[in-house]
Amino acid sequence: MAATLAGARSPGAAAILRLRLTPAAPRRLAAVRCPRRRGIAMAAASSPPPGATPPAPADPLHKGTDSFFQTVISNMEKVYLTRNPTAKTILELVHSYDGDHICYDHFAFRTFGVDGYGINSLAEFFTDFGYVPRDELRFPAKKLRALWFSPPTNGEYNGTGINGPLPRIFISELLVDELSAQSQDIIHKYIRTSGKGNKHATLASTLGELTWEKPIYSDFQVLSRESEYAAWTLVNGYALNHATIATHRLVSDIKSISKFNKFVEDNGFKLNSEGGILKVSPDGLLQQSSTVADSALFTFADGITESIPRSYIEFAERLLLPQFKDLQNEEVKEHHRRDGFEVGNADKIFESTSKDQLIRR
Repeated sequence: MAATLAGARSPGAAAILRLRLTPAAPRRLAAVRCPRRRGIAMAAASSPPPGATPPAPADPLHKGTDSFFQTVISNMEKVYLTRNPTAKTILELVHSYDGDHICYDHFAFRTFGVDGYGINSLAEFFTDFGYVPRDELRFPAKKLRALWFSPPTNGEYNGTGINGPLPRIFISELLVDELSAQSQDIIHKYIRTSGKGNKHATLASTLGELTWEKPIYSDFQVLSRESEYAAWTLVNGYALNHATIATHRLVSDIKSISKFNKFVEDNGFKLNSEGGILKVSPDGLLQQSSTVADSALFTFADGITESIPRSYIEFAERLLLPQFKDLQNEEVKEHHRRDGFEVGNADKIFESTSKDQLIRR
């Protein structure tokens, strides 16, 4: 798995700093920079219904920037694998069993949807590099909103892992103004210590650093009681929440997600059981599962050291759209498969970091 860890931290960080000083292309960012409701409408209007063939990306990733872009997401992955031994070990196991065929379906991030620290704080980096905003998803019970972004190209990268096809990007945000006054005050308190940290969300993700002060334990506890998502974001910030293996891109028998899940469990790993191990979209064409998040000791600002949830790894199988079911295996491309995301599936996948899943035997 050496290839998946490629990319030195310092060059990527320096390049990102240079990037933030470069004016963004207004056409690409219109859908995410405009006022919230209008931005949502524009993103949704550009998206086909789930299951429909997606439109071709407007702009391929420029050849002069592809190495830089892949270095950035490689550094995000490096932090993720360093903190989450389960993900690293599963990737190694799949590699040893299936060979060099691992491709990422998507990367997912969590944010605070307030004062510019929400979806847009990360989205601008990806849209600058040709990603296109697609569908909005809402999770009322969890007080969450999400957007996903399709990559600029999926056809010219023939490697694996970070060096393979570019992943979709899924960014969610907590609707902070729907929380209790106490939780809102806590979140606003830390955001105030961040200065303009939301401008450097991508840099923070590549370094695994918070852009606000390290929290105290009692604040973490308060948020945990109301929103485990809020507590996770407080201590993990913009770190990659999960990466997802596209099982259908594998070549062995574990390309079937049911067999993949058995492979993972047979190797001693616990899968998220919320709503069942396998989460299936209503059309049956998007099937997902995930591990339970790793935990790690974290020393809070007041000196208390406690275990906190880190990240997890997800698995997704995208089945062929009905109109392409008669294609031969060698003819099948990613655009022939079910695209997008499903609220019901994602709602259960979010539970991978929940206390109920972490303590489940």
